[in-house]
Amino acid sequence: MNNKFPLYLKLPMVLLTIVLIVFIMITAKGVLVPVMISGMLAVLISPLSSWMEKAGLPKLLAVFLSVVALLGFLFGLSYFFYNQLIGFADELYLLERRMTELLQTFNEFTERHVEGAVPISFDNIQGAVFNYLYDNMASLTQGVIATATTLTIVFIIPIYIFLFLYFRHFLIEFIHRAFPEKDQEKVQKVVHKVKLVVQNYIVGMFVVIIILAILNSIALYSFGLRHALLFAVFAALLNVIPFLGPFLGATLPIAYAFLTKDSLWYPFGIFLTFYVIQLAESNIFTPRIVGGKVSMNPFMTILALLLGNFIWGLAGMILFIPGMAMLKVIFDEVDGLQPYGFLLGSTRPKEEEQIPTKPLAERIKSLKRKKK
Repeated sequence: MNNKFPLYLKLPMVLLTIVLIVFIMITAKGVLVPVMISGMLAVLISPLSSWMEKAGLPKLLAVFLSVVALLGFLFGLSYFFYNQLIGFADELYLLERRMTELLQTFNEFTERHVEGAVPISFDNIQGAVFNYLYDNMASLTQGVIATATTLTIVFIIPIYIFLFLYFRHFLIEFIHRAFPEKDQEKVQKVVHKVKLVVQNYIVGMFVVIIILAILNSIALYSFGLRHALLFAVFAALLNVIPFLGPFLGATLPIAYAFLTKDSLWYPFGIFLTFYVIQLAESNIFTPRIVGGKVSMNPFMTILALLLGNFIWGLAGMILFIPGMAMLKVIFDEVDGLQPYGFLLGSTRPKEEEQIPTKPLAERIKSLKRKKK
């Protein structure tokens, strides 16, 4: 008996399913985003909790200390940006004065060379900004409410991380019980690979961010740019957003150099330096450190960014990349879904895209042993 549906019935069902999934993801954003962030961070620090449990600590205490260590690191990072932004805020009046001087120079140039040119003043720009804020007060009010919701989520995420860590073996057992006995080996393989995807992505990106922060700092300090460390670390952190993040990270120091330096060679030099650093990151650091576990072709990466921004905003742009990488692992192991895994994968030769079977730390140690 043939139970296959004809194409004119199957296509509407698939489209309806996709629309329903997207609708649920948008509607349940306040629940799904913190759960996904918490799950990824819990997978990241699970080796630390397992190590403390093997050392003899009770499971409850090991999980608690792991969460505290993660929160301590995040608090230190936030404190660093807080101090840097305070120093940067003290110079805002200088930037305003410099902007006024540049506008005056631009107006004098246009008056001499362009007939009937209307001069631009800093007061006009401020007025336009205030008019925009007044006209979009409703949207801004919603943004404030969204910010309050985000602050609430920030306090919920540590609780989710704790629960994910404490019940991680219980959740893995549930996944195994959800599938028949004949598929247990494949389920174990998928769970192991998904865990490695998350750990290698987050740890690898953290290592890449440190390298970029150091290179950016050296570059900006060499140009004598004030607040070089703030711009360098911020640009490195934005690198988690492919394509768009590096562009935004380079724009800020270039604009600051344009406003504070007397020569155009400074912003041009910063642009050129950041371009070279970004080339090294794309072709050397990320492929070798993060590895092929999260490698997707540029088309699917851009599509993931657009879909993530549409569904979950900035959080979606960050989460959809490792999320699609996890989907690729699942598609590669499920019969009938391998073509979709191929669609998400990299266009590099298959031997270059092999998924490592060891965590990042073990792969680094093995490389050191080979060199010896």
